[in-house]
Amino acid sequence: MSESGRAASRTAVLVCQGRAAADGRIAAGRFADPVAVRLLRAAERAPVDEVRAGTVPEGWQARVTYESVRACAEVVAPRTVAIDGALRARPTGQLVILGAGLDTRAWRLPELARTDVWEVDHPASQQDKRARLAVAEELPAAARSVQFTPVDLAVDDLGAVLDAAGHDPSALTTWLWEGVVPYLTRDEVRATVAALAARSAPGSTLVVNYQAPSARASVGRLLARLLGSSVTSGEPWRSLWRPRRMAALLAEFGLRVVSDDDLLALAHTLGSPAQRRSSLRSGRVAVAEYHRG
Repeated sequence: MSESGRAASRTAVLVCQGRAAADGRIAAGRFADPVAVRLLRAAERAPVDEVRAGTVPEGWQARVTYESVRACAEVVAPRTVAIDGALRARPTGQLVILGAGLDTRAWRLPELARTDVWEVDHPASQQDKRARLAVAEELPAAARSVQFTPVDLAVDDLGAVLDAAGHDPSALTTWLWEGVVPYLTRDEVRATVAALAARSAPGSTLVVNYQAPSARASVGRLLARLLGSSVTSGEPWRSLWRPRRMAALLAEFGLRVVSDDDLLALAHTLGSPAQRRSSLRSGRVAVAEYHRG
């Protein structure tokens, strides 16, 4: 995670492609992300267009890309609905997105009009996102402000960086940690939880997406690597958490879990095609509130 010269995250691109492919197609009326496609480059949009049209491409490598985007769309739709709902239910004046990638919330959620957003990500990924935003025409932020905050969560002091970026630890904060935890070691996850808890006023909220152990999901990622997926081969999972272990870790730092749902259950509530994918049960979205001990 911290090696010099690390490239921008390919997982972030795949997730953005999944959101663009799902927009208006999956969980219509509950999920929408018209901004995602505007952050994609022409070559990255091609498989999105194929998935949206249901046009299966010829050729083995093109088919692998198509299936990766299609599967990602089915995963991110319920995950995004759950996270967006949690953000709307607990509005605060500060939102810190850890490992922001190509997240679009600061540009598509009108509920953030009175919220200052800090997008925290690895410098390489953040530079890539800012370059994409620069070429996206007429894309005003929906949030009150957006601060790009480069951090390598594996080595940098998150608190010091946020302090320099103007984050106020005495004010309520919503922390969003989506699609990052599996790529960190257990020690890195623990250090990040400690850092955000230290900057949380009582009543602040953490929304965290993580992966529980699953033989089916592990086999799926192994097969994807064998089929030549550059995303999974270059960015392996480093830690998986059972709900009880995650709740215990959060409680150690004053964060009490108020909900923890698996993506399969969320997909069922949306009538999503993903409700047939039992492997989604290992993906989870938890919401926790901070109470100083």
